[in-house]
Amino acid sequence: MSAIRPYDAKEITRFVDSVIRPAAVLCDEEGLMPPETIASLASNGYLSATFPRQYGGLEWDALEYGMLTEQIGKACSSARTLLTIQTSLVGESLLRFGSSQQKEQWLPAIAKGKSLGAFALSEPGAGTNPQELTTTYRLNQDSYILTGVKKWISFGDIADFFIVIAKDANGKMSAFIVERGRKGLSTCPIGNMIGARGTHIAEVRLEDVVVPKENLLAKEGAGFSYVVNTALDHGRYSVAWSALAIAQEALDVMSAYAKERKQLGGELGQTPSVKAIIGDTVTQVHAARALCLRAGQLRQARDEQALIETAIAKYFASKTAVQAALDAIQVLGANGCRSGSTAERLLREAKILEIIEGTSQVQQQLIGDFGLNTYGLESQQISQYC
Repeated sequence: MSAIRPYDAKEITRFVDSVIRPAAVLCDEEGLMPPETIASLASNGYLSATFPRQYGGLEWDALEYGMLTEQIGKACSSARTLLTIQTSLVGESLLRFGSSQQKEQWLPAIAKGKSLGAFALSEPGAGTNPQELTTTYRLNQDSYILTGVKKWISFGDIADFFIVIAKDANGKMSAFIVERGRKGLSTCPIGNMIGARGTHIAEVRLEDVVVPKENLLAKEGAGFSYVVNTALDHGRYSVAWSALAIAQEALDVMSAYAKERKQLGGELGQTPSVKAIIGDTVTQVHAARALCLRAGQLRQARDEQALIETAIAKYFASKTAVQAALDAIQVLGANGCRSGSTAERLLREAKILEIIEGTSQVQQQLIGDFGLNTYGLESQQISQYC
């Protein structure tokens, strides 16, 4: 059982500057996550920041976890993705729906960095809509047999176990824990991504993989309504803070450059056009931060509005991240267009956040439905405004 360590922003900043930032370029250029980075994240308790103490966690709340995500995400999106997968997708799925045996087996191992999990949902022909999954399972006496292909699985190439979502012949969706090493399971790395290059993305193949009944997560039929919905909601919350991180980093980069770069005898930042860009970015970053904080506060209060507010935060913050990165490149000019520059890397990383854990278009639909169901005038009032 670990000792609970309070959230300390200065301590996290020191850790990020000494461990995460130096690894960011390696993650991006070499396409791998250094084992020592994973070990450091684990030894500092960050891979289990939200876990209960009994499983080696720090028991940090939603806001503390969000701020941790931002700090790490500013320095390295790949390291932030590792945090998101282990805590928000895999960790929360196990905490909410795992049996006592499953929790005891995997959560302390994640906390210590001895085992990494991966959330195997997406497929070659199914991403945003899990109902289109083709991976199947069937019961065979005291075991389940899984067959199918998963794609775009973060840390799929190095994970020690997978939470695999599959359907039976009647379309009933369930979730299973599948350990690496089981006969019929293989992984193939996917390279040449525009971002998240250090996340060991892979295709996962399951060819009649046999898993015991006790590897079922939750219960049969709970794969979508329970496990997937919970995992994606927690993932969206983490991604919202990740997008805020990129937007804030882009703002820091453009502001620092604008103060140092001399043009026409003065600072670049004093030109009206650059000052306008920075002013817009400040406004958008502050708004994104307010939305992330609101989502976190509602999650802590277990308010039912937390779900939609998380979607709003993810949608707005990811759009803000892309625009902030574009604006950073605009301010830096040719220096921002160079491959390998911080601004260029931020743009590549930001774009991915508009796609993962539900695309921006999916979030728009969810938010639009919420708006139609929540706002508007009573029918007798409409005539007053027409």
